[in-house]
Parts: sequence; structure tokens; C-alpha cells
Amino acid sequence: MKILKKIINIIGIMVFIFLIGNICLYLYCYITPKISIEKTQSYYLYDSDDNLIFSDSDNWISLDNISDYLIDATIYTEDKYFYKHLGFDYLRILKAVLNNMKTKSLSEGASTITQQYARNLFLNYDKTWSRKIDEAILAAEIETHYTKEEILEGYLNTINYGGVFGIENASYYYFGHSASDLNLAEASMLAGIPQSPSNYSPLVNEELAKKRQNTVLKSMYNNGVINENEMKMAYSQNLEYIGKSNLSDLENVLYFRDAVLEELYSIDTIPKSLIDTGGLKIYTTLDKKAQQSLENAVSTYMSDDTEIQVAGMVMDPEDGGVLAMIGGYDYSVSQYNRATTAKRQVGSTIKPFLYYAALENGFTSASCFTSEKTTFNFSSNQTYTPKNYNDTYANGSITMGAAISYSDNIYAVKTHLFLGESTLVNMAKRLGITSNLDNVPSLALGTSEISMVEMVEAYSTFANMGYNVDGHFIERVEDSDGNVIYEYNKEKEAVLNSNLVYILNEMLTYTYDKSFIDYNYPTVISLLPKITNKYSIKTGTTDTDMWIIGYNKNAVVSIWNGYDDNRNITSDDADYHKNIWIDTIESYLSDKDNEWYVMPENVVGVLVNPINGELATEDDEKKKVFYFLKGTEPSYGLTDLEEVFREDNEVVIDP
Repeated sequence: MKILKKIINIIGIMVFIFLIGNICLYLYCYITPKISIEKTQSYYLYDSDDNLIFSDSDNWISLDNISDYLIDATIYTEDKYFYKHLGFDYLRILKAVLNNMKTKSLSEGASTITQQYARNLFLNYDKTWSRKIDEAILAAEIETHYTKEEILEGYLNTINYGGVFGIENASYYYFGHSASDLNLAEASMLAGIPQSPSNYSPLVNEELAKKRQNTVLKSMYNNGVINENEMKMAYSQNLEYIGKSNLSDLENVLYFRDAVLEELYSIDTIPKSLIDTGGLKIYTTLDKKAQQSLENAVSTYMSDDTEIQVAGMVMDPEDGGVLAMIGGYDYSVSQYNRATTAKRQVGSTIKPFLYYAALENGFTSASCFTSEKTTFNFSSNQTYTPKNYNDTYANGSITMGAAISYSDNIYAVKTHLFLGESTLVNMAKRLGITSNLDNVPSLALGTSEISMVEMVEAYSTFANMGYNVDGHFIERVEDSDGNVIYEYNKEKEAVLNSNLVYILNEMLTYTYDKSFIDYNYPTVISLLPKITNKYSIKTGTTDTDMWIIGYNKNAVVSIWNGYDDNRNITSDDADYHKNIWIDTIESYLSDKDNEWYVMPENVVGVLVNPINGELATEDDEKKKVFYFLKGTEPSYGLTDLEEVFREDNEVVIDP
């Protein structure tokens, strides 16, 4: 009996503390200033020509104009006691806490519509206790200062419907008409999406979406909102999905929008309170033609029936402004931005970093190493045996220019070891790479993982003749009154020698140069019929990743293909990236002058055999102009480093 009495007393104390805590919470919320939810996170995005491309407030729809089917479906699916609680469903919370204690996780939630709305407006989706506490306080503030109708209206206008935010946008995106005209079948389908937008969108997985729709309809039926016949008819109705947004004619501009907002919140000089208040005008770096060129190229070569993903970026090399970007094949299917967030093995696209470092350390475009099957022996009896693509080797000396044209791995590893493995790491850092790089022999073949935006920034340094740039999406920000509160302004710093950059840029044109057709073929010779401008191009291929990055003075363009689960690339996937790249850059530059770099005064061109580097004459069948710093051009014979390399590095040649 004493134990029972103690338990009752403990429960009584806990209830008392709970009641006092709630009173204090709502009293605090009552006396604090009313937070704005109508303008919160509203913003206007403009492209580089100051044309409005996106606004999250243009398609706000009042609760009175939203289909009753959608309102009922949402309430009875997400929060059936919405009109009865003060922001929290304590029975659901208690049940979720008990289940989470059993599983020792935070996997189960009991968020009400008000809590979800608070999270959408102000917080992230991290499942941490601190975030849940912040969410609870904000939910109480919203409940204190706003009516249920105002809260529900705001929630429906901001919730995620499979990558499309707000019910009016979602209704047009999926069905091509306003949310006021949604029928029961359409409403029940949309209402099921927010619980798991990446899974329950009918454009992602229609089978799962139909199961979720059935759950929504049963909930409506069980709560007396619809009858059994209406439930069955709605479930059996064949729905046709449009899958297009009325916000913009650019299908995947939402990847760009997300990157803009992420950058906006990272700008220290803009108060977060001002961002939250809303009404900001954000003038971005987006070039609509570049974005359209990129999206058109992706849609031309990729289709909905493939699981392979894509990322692409177009950058202005002069200042690092991102002109176009896609972070995946379809934003409505996956909002994960593979261009800014993902880090993947970059393959041979890292080799220009290595070869610039080689030029800086006394190599020339005609410096030779032997290309043959090679095993490198190291301490502790470790060996490394890289291979060329298709096991193709010259079995003789080749120049740096030829090594770039064929993407010869043996030449790259020999150069890497000759210079010392730290040289490539230091050069990558100098070019702005912040990802961790493994200081190993295979780094020369791009086995470390780097993000696309880092790679494009680094290549922009080559494209602008040696100046570092910071990739950015925002040019300036104005408040609702038109006052400029932020403007991008960064002094460029020269980090490379322009003479050597010019030589490297010329060598990167050898990847599609017919002069190198010999025992092997240049890596992108297949693109030659489509090339109308002069470009520096480098590809990179690993078992799981395909890259191509190319540039001239006007633009740097990068395309990546691969699978999110890191499965191996198949032969059917092999040419997506190259075709997307050439179509993108050719379309974007179609109305621009075909400009190339002016040869610096300290650089000289010499006619050589492009494969072995021997001096050539006009009458020689195999010849190509190679570029050198004055005083380093060959006057006779070969510039062969093989003997020096063998003296400094223990190399065993496979029989």
C-alpha cells in the first residue's frame, strides 16, 4: 500500500510539474512578441538579367479556396485532434516516447500540424532533442498568437509535396489545376505525400503512393468524412500526372533555389532575423540560357527508366558565379544535390592538377616517360599495379601531351612519384580543394572523393589563366524596400603562372585532336564532329563514376554520372556524360564569340612528333605544335625522364 501511495504521489507531482510547465510556456509565449508566419521565408529569386524566376509567395492560396477534400484528408491523416489541442498531442507524444525508449532511437515522432509548420518555417529536420525543444517552443508561440485556420493555411502553403512546396504549387505540378479544384482521389493522393516526400510521390513510386492513398482514404472513412462508396471510387480512379511546375519553365531550377537559400543563410552580414522576416529580393548568378541548355541536354540523353543519376554545373570562370546547375535527374524524385553536396571519386579529372605541378617543377609538354605495364614496389613489400584503359600501352616513350590525350595512367603515376606524393596534395589545396586527399600513389588517378563545385572552382583557375575563384550563387540581396544589404565582392588572387596555364590549356585540347590518333585514340575524339569552339577538356572514369570537365574563356562545364548506391557503371551508361557536356556547352555558347587564350610572350610553339616528342619538320607525317616556356623548348632528341625516374624510384616491369 505504501508503494502504491508513493507511485500516486510521484504521478501527482509529475502532473503538477507538467501543468505548471505548460502554464509557464504559454505565458511566456503570450508576453513575447508575435512572430511573423505570413512572410516568413518568402523571397524572390532573380536571374542574372534581373528576371523573376522563383517566388514562394506568388502561389499562396487562402484556406477558403483549398478543396475541402484536401483539408479533411490532411487533418485526419496528420493530426486528427488539430482543432482540439494547443499545439501538442500529448497522448501521441507519450506513445512515441515509450516506443523510442524501447528502440533507443528517435525514429518515431508525434508532431502535430503546428509543430510541423514551426519546423518548416524556422528549423531543420535533425532528429535531436535540442531541435525538438525549439520546435515545441515555436509551436506554442504559433498556437498562442494565431488561429487554427491561419496555422492550417500556412502549413498547407509550405509543406513538401515531393520536392514541390505548397499545395497550390503541388496541385498544378501533379494535376495541372488549382488546389480549389482537387477531387477526392487527387486530394487523398497529395495528402499522403508529406509523411515521406521522397517515397510517397506518385512520380517516384506509384505503388507506394497508392498504398499511402489507401491509408488516407481509410482514415477519412473511419472518421466519417466520406462513405464507403466514395472511398472505393476514389481509390480506383485512374489519375494522370503532369509532373510540371507552373513556377518556371526550368524543370530542375529548384536545385539552384536550394543552393541559393543555403548560401543566403551562410552570409554572416545578413541578420537571420531579417531572412526570417522575409520579403528579400535575391539576385542570383543564374543564366537562364545556360540552365535551359543543361536541362535540355540531360532530358535528351537520359530517361525516366534509368536509375543512374546526373549532376551538372556551368560556372563563369572570371568570378565563380554559377550560371547553371542540376543536382539530380529529377528534383521531384530526389532533392539531394549531387553537385554541391556529394563527394565522389574524380578519376582522371585530377590529372591537370598533377601536370600543372609537373610543368612548375621543370617538366615540359614533351617530357617523356615509358608507357608500359608497370608494377611499382614500395617499402614493406607493398606493390601497386595501375592499368591503362583497355590495357593499351605505347610500350615506348610518350610525351606529357600524349599522356593527357590518352589519359595514360602509367605516365600519371610515374609523374606523381617523381614529384613526390605531397606535391599533388599541395597543388590541389592551392587550387581550392578542401576535401581530404589521401597521400597515396593512386591519388594521381583520382581515387579520393571531391565535390563537383570544388572541381569546377579549381578548373576555373585554369580557365581564367591562374586566378582562384569562389563558386557562388548570389550576386546581391535587397530588403523589401529595395535597400542593398549584401553584394558579392571578392578580390581575385593569382595562384598559378599564366605561362604554364596556357601550356596546360593547350595540352587539354589534345583530348580530341586527330594528330594523336596512333596506337590509341584521344579520350573524347568521338565529340569532334560536334565541337565548333576550342575547349580544354578532361574526362575521368572510375568503376562507379563518370566525369567530364571542359572550358574556355567563357564557361567551365562539368557533368557527372553515377549511382547513388555506388554500384558499378555499365557499358550502357558510358556516354551520357560526354553527350550531355558537349550539347550543354555548344548550346550555351552558340551566340558567343569563339575566343581562345592569347599566347603569352614568354611561350613559344615548336613542331614535334606528338607521341614521342622528337623534333619534327613540315614534311613529317606525324607532327603537332607543342608549347614551351622560352628556353625550355627541345632543340634535339628527346626530353626523356625515364632513366632519372628509374634511379629515384624502384620500378619492376611486368614480363
